[in-house]
Amino acid sequence: MSETKTYLLRLPRSLKKAVEQQSKEDGTSINQFVATAVAEKISALQTAEYFASREARADFKAFDKLMRRRGGKRPRAGDELPTRTKDE
Repeated sequence: MSETKTYLLRLPRSLKKAVEQQSKEDGTSINQFVATAVAEKISALQTAEYFASREARADFKAFDKLMRRRGGKRPRAGDELPTRTKDE
């Protein structure tokens, strides 16, 4: 982070206590814990948006056609599916 900004954050007492406890267990400051939690949430939301946009562009008819095709080449050496044992 090249630039920081102060932000007053109000948390319910129970949540603040949980944050204090978890950050202590993690060996981080409350500030670092909250900043990391916010970054993780933003990352999850952006990932969901990315996959939603990919899904919107998907051509399911072309996919189905591709999956129904016959033929093709055998897997290259090392790309084969692993063989299963009787225990699996």
